[in-house]
Amino acid sequence: MEAKAILQQHIAKTISLSEEQFAHFFSYFKPMSFSKGQTIIGEGDTVDCEYFVLSGCLKAFYINDEIKMYILQFAMPTWWTSDYAALYNNTRATINVDCITDAEVLCLSNADREKLCSELHEAEHFFRWRTNRGYIASQKRLLSFMNNDTKKRYEELLALYPQLYNLVPKHLIAAYLGVSRETLSRLYSAH
Repeated sequence: MEAKAILQQHIAKTISLSEEQFAHFFSYFKPMSFSKGQTIIGEGDTVDCEYFVLSGCLKAFYINDEIKMYILQFAMPTWWTSDYAALYNNTRATINVDCITDAEVLCLSNADREKLCSELHEAEHFFRWRTNRGYIASQKRLLSFMNNDTKKRYEELLALYPQLYNLVPKHLIAAYLGVSRETLSRLYSAH
């Protein structure tokens, strides 16, 4: 499916746009291709875009002072990703985003998103709805970390996103769950 159709189906779940309105909406997006392992955002970078994933899988992650990786998000098709704190606050990136697989994305700059929202009320509604959904997902994940053991978090991830287990190396799933690769191997073999 082509980029335009993928984005149109995605936003149609939230807002209704005429063909003309959607053409205007889509005109703000820039298609980009990345290779497996390629960095899209690196710590310290200036961040001026967010990315809508058309194909492939990205990861947003943080590496602490002890060089331990914490994965904040896997971004699969029809998901959005960026370092949102850097994007919205005009600060340097603290979050890295790179490609787990080859990926096709649509890039939307912060300035273009703001311009689009001022021109098209429906776009503003869409982006507000999307931001709210992202906040809810982050809150659920945080509550899961606070209330559930590793096994329960693993089972939740498997139930919500079974496709991850074919796309993502196990050491990255372990980093997402906040456990060692060995702990994940024990849980994985139990299923």
